[in-house]
Amino acid sequence: MPTATVQNPVLRGMNPDPSICRVGEDYYLATSTFQWFPGVDLYHSRDLIHWEALPSPLRRVSQLDLLGIPNSGGVWAPCLSYSDGVFYLIYTVVTSQHGIYKDTHNYLVTATDPRGEWSEPVYLNSSGFDPSLFHGEDGRKWLLNMRWDPRMDKHPFAGILLQEYDPTAKRLIGTPKLIYDATEIGLTEAPHLYKIGEYYYLMVAEGGTSYRHGIRMARSHALLGPYETDPKPLLTTRDHPDYPLQRAGHGCLFDTPDGRWHTVFLCGRPITDKQRCILGRETGIAPLSLNDNGWFRLADGGVLPPLQFESHLPEVTYPDEEAEGCDFFSFDELPPRYKTLRIPFSDEMGSLTARKGWLRLYGRESMQSHHRQSLVVRRLCHHVAGITVKMEFSPRDFQQEAGLTVFYDTCNFFYLFVTGDGEGGRELRLLERRNLVFADPLGGAIPINRDGAVWLRARMDYGRLTFFYSTDGRDFHAVCGVLDATNLSDEAYKEMGDHGFTGTFVGMACQDLSGGADGETAYADFAYLDYSTMQ
Repeated sequence: MPTATVQNPVLRGMNPDPSICRVGEDYYLATSTFQWFPGVDLYHSRDLIHWEALPSPLRRVSQLDLLGIPNSGGVWAPCLSYSDGVFYLIYTVVTSQHGIYKDTHNYLVTATDPRGEWSEPVYLNSSGFDPSLFHGEDGRKWLLNMRWDPRMDKHPFAGILLQEYDPTAKRLIGTPKLIYDATEIGLTEAPHLYKIGEYYYLMVAEGGTSYRHGIRMARSHALLGPYETDPKPLLTTRDHPDYPLQRAGHGCLFDTPDGRWHTVFLCGRPITDKQRCILGRETGIAPLSLNDNGWFRLADGGVLPPLQFESHLPEVTYPDEEAEGCDFFSFDELPPRYKTLRIPFSDEMGSLTARKGWLRLYGRESMQSHHRQSLVVRRLCHHVAGITVKMEFSPRDFQQEAGLTVFYDTCNFFYLFVTGDGEGGRELRLLERRNLVFADPLGGAIPINRDGAVWLRARMDYGRLTFFYSTDGRDFHAVCGVLDATNLSDEAYKEMGDHGFTGTFVGMACQDLSGGADGETAYADFAYLDYSTMQ
């Protein structure tokens, strides 16, 4: 059979914590979305190379309410599985994560068709994050999750819990049992359980989701253990700081119809000597084998995730949802590549029909709000890329703003926007927020024409960011010099003594900080967003 090459990462841009299941010849994969709406990104493939973006499962506020959720809270580590004609999706909604406590609420939704509507959520527990569901050969179902310990004299990662789930009663039953403590690396999380041959195999992540991350296996002849830990990590880059794929870990096993085993895993591609991953954590795949001692190993016998491998599956192509291209907003609804912040796209936020072929955004709260922003973005998936939008906007004063943003979260972003100058005219301003600190890279404003379209452009070149504008769509003028945009990364976030888990997004925003005090809410119309890669 002809083979095709799988290039890692297979899902570029922010796509962390991958969970995968196979149904016949179809592979379905879910990734974390944190504070972005809709929740959980879902993909489909038949060859492990080309991935079709499906509608997100959590599209209703009744399934996922993120209003006011903290940065990098929200949806963590979904687990996707399939049994007896039903898809099961378990996910954590993190509502607080600072200090010694984490509020981690675990839910379950189901569907018979992953492309269709998913059920209302079933609440499971809140004892820890990274839940997963194990479907036993006897038909019983078991929930696993890491257990969080807030006691200051204990380690917060307090082992892996197992508890039975009753799908008829839609609740957990019995008493949770601690089946696994920790590896010697520690920070044991992301449990997944499999029955393969004579063993129950437990896959866990270790080392924390940064540069000491990895995957470790354990096994037992009994569901409840005791579990023997593999002395060798399955996959890690912690001892190879120059390898192109870093932060590798958090996996999920799957097999192909011909019996070949693989794991998905998350990884990051750092840039500059600061080792910052501005694209966030991405998804890769690695082929596996079982050695003579019954332990899983990477196909080459090492621990470094492959940069590429042969898939051995017939190639089936799909349009690349994150590829370069120009989106004219003639959609009936926003495609899966577009995200909103904490709240769904609604008539209060914007419209695709108020002006046919344009995206209208109504001015809402500021760029630092955790509640009701009008912001529509897509992932940055390439280290070198250009983003251009055409906008029409008539602000009545300086409290009304609209423009182009390059955005990690409300603590770290860049925003090139048009606003009123206080005298009936318009001006262009650039706002930077770096680890909570606001700055004005322009040191003031650029006056522009009083009406008509404005084109705004951002260029990213391995963390070097430049902005441009035009009033005719042909001649673009640099707004300022090159800006350091490596603060749009988890690594920079840690300088605040905090944890960030997302990645860079690019797109459009509109604010009316007066709240429509004059009886009319400001709005901006966007004709297109053009995303292009530049070598």
